[in-house]
Amino acid sequence: MKIKQFEDKGLAHYSYSILSEEYREIVLIDPARDPQPYYTYAHENEAKIVGVIETHPHADFVSSHLEIHEKTGATIYTHSLVGADYPHQAFDEGAELQLGEIKIRSLHTPGHSPDGISIVLEHGEQDVAVFTGDTLFIGDVGRPDLRENAGNITAKREELARRMYHSTREKLMKLDDDVLVYPAHGAGTLCGKGLSEASSSTISAEKATNYALQPMSEEAFVRLIIEDQPFIPKYFGYNVGLNKKGALAFQQSLESVKKLNKDAAPEKNVVVVDGRPQEQFKKGHLKGAINIQNGNKFETWLGSIVGPDEKFYLVAASEVSLQELIHKAAKIGYELNMAGAFIYDKEDSEERRAFDAEKFEVRKNDFTIVDVRNSSETNAGKFFEQAITIPLPDLRERASEIPTDKPVVVHCAGGYRSAAGSSILESLLPVEVLDMSEAVTELKEK
Repeated sequence: MKIKQFEDKGLAHYSYSILSEEYREIVLIDPARDPQPYYTYAHENEAKIVGVIETHPHADFVSSHLEIHEKTGATIYTHSLVGADYPHQAFDEGAELQLGEIKIRSLHTPGHSPDGISIVLEHGEQDVAVFTGDTLFIGDVGRPDLRENAGNITAKREELARRMYHSTREKLMKLDDDVLVYPAHGAGTLCGKGLSEASSSTISAEKATNYALQPMSEEAFVRLIIEDQPFIPKYFGYNVGLNKKGALAFQQSLESVKKLNKDAAPEKNVVVVDGRPQEQFKKGHLKGAINIQNGNKFETWLGSIVGPDEKFYLVAASEVSLQELIHKAAKIGYELNMAGAFIYDKEDSEERRAFDAEKFEVRKNDFTIVDVRNSSETNAGKFFEQAITIPLPDLRERASEIPTDKPVVVHCAGGYRSAAGSSILESLLPVEVLDMSEAVTELKEK
């Protein structure tokens, strides 16, 4: 028996392969959008993929379960409550799957979602590991507020928090202490609020250190789990629906993206997402473009700023970067929303004046300061007392709340989000908009 963990750092996502070395058969758990790493792994081990288990319809990424089924004939297993539209076999509480010397069984563990399951791996008549999906993380549990308006079955956050209390106490915490814990996400995901950097743990370690598993009443647990959850990106509900249906084949979908000539002229009133570094963007960009720079969290911010019902153009500095950005957009199913993608390198279009840190420091009252950090960050304290706080995902919708009697300066915590925020406001406000960028680390008030 061999367990292989695959990691997508951009989405802080873990997927898994369980390999029966005796029968050379593989079952995958929660695969990412691009199935090629799993095919490569199966080939390297001279094994066949015979099953794909979906612990729930994921909100933060698109799974390749349907594509893998269509290519390999592998059976897809998921809970019957998912109401899956793809060919599948129900894998409800107590259901078992034999894989050579390995037995895999399902625990229904609602809490993050009504249809969530955890997968217990048994070898030699001993439970050795549990794949907990988004129910139990290392140092945290899954947030309970994503299925109020999405999925085959919806549930209020309070109800799901209560179900999480019972799933953890009555099922997961009753597993043997030495059972390994393998979650679907690590630190950086928006599916929880306080995950550890560790990629695995044990039941005993989680019972000892995970704040959500400490002794407390159900009422106290519900209050604790609901409070201080991060924002919900616009694309989350869209991904739940797409995963319930099953996504198009990855490469086929990438190839369907319309490639335009360099420095193309986009259709008016269609969003332009410019993924170039802010230094290039500020030298020249298309009017109204939003500067979401290529980085580890590009797909998260793309799906947080641009809604799933919006068409958009994608712009990059080179062919390599453009392909990378299309690939990242496809991880959340947004390749389907692209009106076109092209390279852009003009420096004679819309240009922005650089932020003058010295002038700002002595004349702060001459500017309207907008803080685009998340609520959990601003609740802990403002960098500038007079700043207006509007989280970046809400900025397009709430720009009218910003006074326009002074130039506007936008800041975040380190410069990445302020590049996007200032580019958004530049096209929406009738005053000059400046990006504080990395200067925030030196200028913020102590």
